[in-house]
Amino acid sequence: MTDTTTTTPLSGLRVLDLATLFAGPLAATMLGDFGAEVIKVEHPAKPDPSRGHGPSKDGIGLWWKLLGRNKRAITLDLSKPGGRDILLRLAATADVIIENFRPGTLEKWDLGWAELSAANPKLVLARVTAFGQFGPYAHRPGFGTLAEAMSGFAAITGEPDAPPTLPPFGLADSIAGLATAYAVMTALAARDRTGEGQVVDMAIIEPILTALGPQPLWYDQLGHVQPRTGNRSQNNAPRNTYRTADGSWVAVSTSAQSIAERVMRLVGRPELIDEPWFATGAERAQHADVLDAAVGDWIARRTRTEVLAAFEKAEAAVAPIQDVRDVMTDPQYQALGTITTVDDPELGPLRMQNVLFRLSATPGAIRWTGRPHGADTDTVLTELGLSETELTALRQAGAL
Repeated sequence: MTDTTTTTPLSGLRVLDLATLFAGPLAATMLGDFGAEVIKVEHPAKPDPSRGHGPSKDGIGLWWKLLGRNKRAITLDLSKPGGRDILLRLAATADVIIENFRPGTLEKWDLGWAELSAANPKLVLARVTAFGQFGPYAHRPGFGTLAEAMSGFAAITGEPDAPPTLPPFGLADSIAGLATAYAVMTALAARDRTGEGQVVDMAIIEPILTALGPQPLWYDQLGHVQPRTGNRSQNNAPRNTYRTADGSWVAVSTSAQSIAERVMRLVGRPELIDEPWFATGAERAQHADVLDAAVGDWIARRTRTEVLAAFEKAEAAVAPIQDVRDVMTDPQYQALGTITTVDDPELGPLRMQNVLFRLSATPGAIRWTGRPHGADTDTVLTELGLSETELTALRQAGAL
């Protein structure tokens, strides 16, 4: 896609991405998608591990092509004096730094908030860690999996008589990445008023707890602990996945009373609507066996195409259970442009998720895919004012 940084909303914003793996780097990707200049800083000998996560093609990690898009890639060893000095010089030109080292690591290298804010009082430093910058767990190593366990997500996920279930993807990291991008923009808005930067302390264990909804409030006021209910809900029914006659699956939701009534009329059981317990979602959930049987039996006698068409005609809520093959051809995703094609110098055309949302006047764009490790080191540091002799000396010292 063409470079649209002159019209994107974050044009002129410079972000240093010091983070590894997912939450912090994803936040930087979100900012880069809408025009921020993102400089990815990696260790010279130990690149961001996401370059090697998951499947690769021709020895090139595919996940990195997504996570590293719209970023210039440089190398610095921050533990060496030369690398530290370069980072401080870069910090003086930046608006945002995103890092996810264990608390105290930057301070060990004399690159803590005191030094960074002295180099640039307007800097926003986003610190993304599993447990936050303080508290009894702060110095423990941690990943999103631990947040999914600690937050209560795993405890409510899975069948009632089965073990707690962890998601097979980086759910907590992804939620934290989006939250970090929001936090950074909030801090930048505050800077517009005060003229001063500040520290963002993002603990990965917290955003997922927010996404789980009112569980703490329910417990505080009622002593209610949400159990595992599989695909069912305690708040409404029918709500489940159902197998069609041709072996496919669909999901049905009836969060609104009117939708629940439409579903029962559609499946030929309108008499259930007159039951006293049908009047609220919570009471319907207590009769989920009856409602699931009515809906499931009707769906089981029809193909997926027939089910989807009938539900659409009845204006009832249904969706096919899709895997990635279906997603790539789904007409709604196609209409939205959710999956887009980007040319990559190493691998050719790549299809990947588009920018996260659409802006009518200043849209985001994928300008390039993830760059090779250190590909832009010389360019970025030359722009910073370093000479070829200085670059050579830094490389010989192991700082680049």
